[in-house]
Amino acid sequence: MTDINRAIFKAYDIRGIYPTEINEETVYRTAQAYAVFVKPKEVVLGKDVRISSPSLWKAAASGMTDAGVNVIDIGTISTDMLYFAVARYGFDGGITISASHNPREYNGMKVVREKAIPISSDTGLQDILEIALKSEGIVENKKGEIVKKDIMEDYLNHIRSFIDIGKVSPLKVVANANFGLAGEVVKSLTRDMPVEIVPINFTPDGNFPKGRPDPLIPQNRQETISKIDETGADFGVAWDADADRCFFFDEAGEFIEGYFITALLAKIILKKYPGSKIIFDPRLTWANIDTVTENGGIPIINKCGHSFFKDRMRREDAAFAGEMSAHYYFRDNFYADNGMIPFMMMLEALSVTGSSLSQLLSPLRSKYFVSGEINKTVNSAQKIIDFLEDKYRDSTIDHIDGLSIEYPEWRFNLRPSNTEPLLRLNLEARSRDLMEEKRDEIVRLIRRIDEGS
Repeated sequence: MTDINRAIFKAYDIRGIYPTEINEETVYRTAQAYAVFVKPKEVVLGKDVRISSPSLWKAAASGMTDAGVNVIDIGTISTDMLYFAVARYGFDGGITISASHNPREYNGMKVVREKAIPISSDTGLQDILEIALKSEGIVENKKGEIVKKDIMEDYLNHIRSFIDIGKVSPLKVVANANFGLAGEVVKSLTRDMPVEIVPINFTPDGNFPKGRPDPLIPQNRQETISKIDETGADFGVAWDADADRCFFFDEAGEFIEGYFITALLAKIILKKYPGSKIIFDPRLTWANIDTVTENGGIPIINKCGHSFFKDRMRREDAAFAGEMSAHYYFRDNFYADNGMIPFMMMLEALSVTGSSLSQLLSPLRSKYFVSGEINKTVNSAQKIIDFLEDKYRDSTIDHIDGLSIEYPEWRFNLRPSNTEPLLRLNLEARSRDLMEEKRDEIVRLIRRIDEGS
């Protein structure tokens, strides 16, 4: 029996390099530990398009069935399909083999309980790890069965229910699937709409031939931007490899921060559900606080991460939540995030208002000036955080997630990544000049402190 690398158990999923950090035996033992911890009878099991996913899927299925658990095989999926399948059909839990937006050499596991309730480091992932480390294996006399289930049509109908399809007007959309499953889903979702899809990287390919499948990385956006310019599209949209995050570009090809999309979607949701609670993360906050308050909602700031957001949504019965990372969560979607619902809502919003995306966003982008997320690999993240907290000790300070420093005219959040060895900086200000001045100031300080560590 090989050792399990503790480091692959992250804040809200399991993720590592295949096969050195995560392999078939690791996944087999983790699946068995999941069975011990959750005690399910039937578990949904899916996988993403990665080359190593079929082999790891078989290992997870063997671990489950050896433990006497029935496996519901839903095939190759986007991560949000896992949440849908578990919650919609009432299964006891679910696992998908996926490393989300990480490079091709990675793989991992995302795990949920019944009702698609996530299992994070705070709610069971560490328990599963300890069980896996100590377990000698479970082989029940009566093995579980593997049953295939096609969920696609039910999933498509669920996504389409979030808008009035009849209101969608003719639109041209550049859509970049980044070689994940999003392309297949988009074609089916829009099959009877007057929407022209200009496809990019629609054929699933787990080799990710154009590099890391993550539109949050600026250099990964140029292909989408160029195609918008070339085709004169009304807007652009891109997904990461497992299609649970959704990124937008306006008609000029300008990338839209998830911060502003959260505010825009919150406004739409509050028209449908007046007075609702809306949750967002502490990286950037002013546009969301103001938009939610002005539209009669209740703003709530919460720690970053999908498992933490879903838990808070359930406790608050929030109608909607959005993270700057482009995860968007909906009460009507079992309190889970989904990468296709925002796309559908955008089609309807542009059709109903007759406005361009840049026009819809202009009130936000002309008032709140943001740095974009700046990621730095550093030697001592905590030393830098402690120094900046002391330097700006006359500000309003909070530690909801990392360090947030706030003054009347500018603020920033600095936090270590939950999934990568990075320090993430986000800064906003009341003017562009002040944003650029304070951004450069903080970046210089980070570099100076890090080089002196």
